[in-house]
Amino acid sequence: MTLLQQNSIFGILRRSFILFIPVLYLSPALPSVASFRHFRSPVATMSQSHSPPVANKVEHKMELFGDVRIDNYYWLRDDSRKNPDVLSYLQQENAYTDSVMSGTKKVEQQIYSEIRGRIKEDDVTVPERRGSYYYYERTLEGKEYVQYCRRFVPRGEEEAISVHDTMPTGPNAPPEHVILDENVKAENQSYYSIGCFEVSPNNKLVAYAEDTKGDEIYTVYIIDAETGAPVGKPLVGVTSYLKWAGDDALVYITMDEILRPDKAWLHKLGTEQSKDTCLYHEKDDMFSLDLQASESKKYLFIASESKFTRFNFYLDVSRPEDGLVVLTPRVDGIDTYPSHRGNHFFILRRSEEIFNSEVVACPLDNISATTVILPHRESVKIQDIQLFLNHIVIFEREDGLPKVVVYSLPDIGEPLKTLEGGRAVDFADATYSVDAEESEFSSSILRFCYSSMKTPLSTYDYDMKTGVSVLKKVETVLGGFDSNKYVTERKWATALDGTKVPLSIVYRKDLVKLDGSDPLLLYGYGSYEICVDPSFKPSRISLLDRGFIYVIAHIRGGGEMGRQWYENGKLLKKKNTFTDFISSAEYLIENKYCSKEKLCINGRSAGGLLIGAVINMRPDLFKAAVAGVPFVDVLTTMLDPTIPLTTSEWEEWGDPRKEEFYFYMKSYSPVDNVKAQNYPDILVTAGLNDPRVLYSEPAKFVAKLRATKTDNNLLLFKCELGAGHFSKSGRFEKLQEDAFTYAFILKSLNMIPALGN
Repeated sequence: MTLLQQNSIFGILRRSFILFIPVLYLSPALPSVASFRHFRSPVATMSQSHSPPVANKVEHKMELFGDVRIDNYYWLRDDSRKNPDVLSYLQQENAYTDSVMSGTKKVEQQIYSEIRGRIKEDDVTVPERRGSYYYYERTLEGKEYVQYCRRFVPRGEEEAISVHDTMPTGPNAPPEHVILDENVKAENQSYYSIGCFEVSPNNKLVAYAEDTKGDEIYTVYIIDAETGAPVGKPLVGVTSYLKWAGDDALVYITMDEILRPDKAWLHKLGTEQSKDTCLYHEKDDMFSLDLQASESKKYLFIASESKFTRFNFYLDVSRPEDGLVVLTPRVDGIDTYPSHRGNHFFILRRSEEIFNSEVVACPLDNISATTVILPHRESVKIQDIQLFLNHIVIFEREDGLPKVVVYSLPDIGEPLKTLEGGRAVDFADATYSVDAEESEFSSSILRFCYSSMKTPLSTYDYDMKTGVSVLKKVETVLGGFDSNKYVTERKWATALDGTKVPLSIVYRKDLVKLDGSDPLLLYGYGSYEICVDPSFKPSRISLLDRGFIYVIAHIRGGGEMGRQWYENGKLLKKKNTFTDFISSAEYLIENKYCSKEKLCINGRSAGGLLIGAVINMRPDLFKAAVAGVPFVDVLTTMLDPTIPLTTSEWEEWGDPRKEEFYFYMKSYSPVDNVKAQNYPDILVTAGLNDPRVLYSEPAKFVAKLRATKTDNNLLLFKCELGAGHFSKSGRFEKLQEDAFTYAFILKSLNMIPALGN
């Protein structure tokens, strides 16, 4: 897996918005009843079916640096998730939300039917060549989950890999074999997710990690790829970081008592998990472990990383019993991401001075002798590298847009020199998204996925020798979708300090008037150096076809404009994230994309923090706000080092045990800044089993808003009682969340009566 692929799941983050991580987020036990002042049974009350629940106030006093905070809703935090008073309150909130939204059920179902109607339910992914097999995933009509499948490559074609390679499927083709059917595994489960699916090098076995609660604690099963028969006993209580080390061993990662990935293990097939060898134990609670495989499949890399330091060990998969060898030592402030080709390791390296990264190489037998093959550039961020036998692909960012550049490499054994004469891949749209896909290391074919806000996901095979791209598949969008009806734009808002903030915009050109009267949905994230590139989302068409404009604000704290863009939106500069978003909203109003009365905003997780912060700062600016699984109790959470991930995230948000960070964090933490003022219509969502943002954070935010705000605008809270950070697990179940959110926005804008038109 390349770094870009790793970044597509965004590594180990508590509050990311679309990712898989093997880290739980739980809290310590609640204080005893005696520790509450004026304690009474804290269950919420709801006097009538259409009145909102009122959570009882139970004073919980917190004091630091002479500052006293009172949290009247601390009782809502229950790590067991079994407290009947807490569950009753959540159920009452859900019932109230259902009651308020009951008049929009027909609209919600209509939108759901539209979204689902655009999906080709029976479909297959683009097959991936691995040795003598094609591997792919299949979806079936009416089924929530995927099948993992493979076919033999026809005899005589095993060596022929080209951009024109196509898997035969007719009656004379090798038969399809279903290795694993998630639909069968998910029977009788309210939640089901496979975090990784790893085929052994000899293609005989499969190891997969399964989560049946949404808490991201996995059980690993090993099966025979042909018969499905289990091989040995499952590995329990592990993360989804899992790789084969040869054909008869696995490397995996487990967590400590505060659920931090801290140990890497070697498991020999046929042995008990209790007999596994611990390869490395990271004892520093600021660091967590990561596991990657080189594209050559000859080495595994175990990394230990904090928010700005990353160091690596390597494991030779041909001799796993030899254990780990240090590749890049721990040096504070230096990030390294290694890979391998021939007799060299290649390393993507970042430091404070080399903030946009450089690429270096070193011989396997002399790792200290590094050669810079692609130097640092202040205006271009090197985001990723992908190695092939004869090429290296550089994934870059310049002016906020992704670029893909291919360089030829000298023959293995020849000296490595500075990369020159790279060939850039051309892309058509004004704003777009590009993601690396798994490619065959020994070939000259690069596979990538491309999309824009008007271009469905498109998979390409690119011949690095000739520069020829062949489109292998475009995601089918049913229902008469025509990309020519839509326009994408790139604009720049001006932040308070004069910084230019990029905006990605899409709308349907025959419906939008651009006179300030159009409804608009503005999305933002702005944390963890994550790049929210403008990609295609079929469900969004239901808004665009109702005359909405959709905008992504690429605010500071993200990584779209390079490393400094991230540095200027974290720690004591975090408020830039929020003011950038407000400036983006003001730009859209000033330039007649919308008005305050038509401006809706949306963000999830750390993006939910963004939403909570800006509605406290400028509630007058927005008509409706949607905060999904929002990280809104920032100060209280970051003050508690016993909560998983808190210590490692002090490098992202700051350590509030230090006075400067305490008061800065308090000045924006949404729960701490709810005021007696009018707010827009608000929808807040949560997942009871969420391991990244404890459900009680949004629950407390809603309870405090209900008790404090001065308006009668909508305030709804929807908590999924059988899901985690990513809501429900089925592909159709997830669409229902989009339909519900869109129905809420339409209700807020009083657009429900117009839906039949």
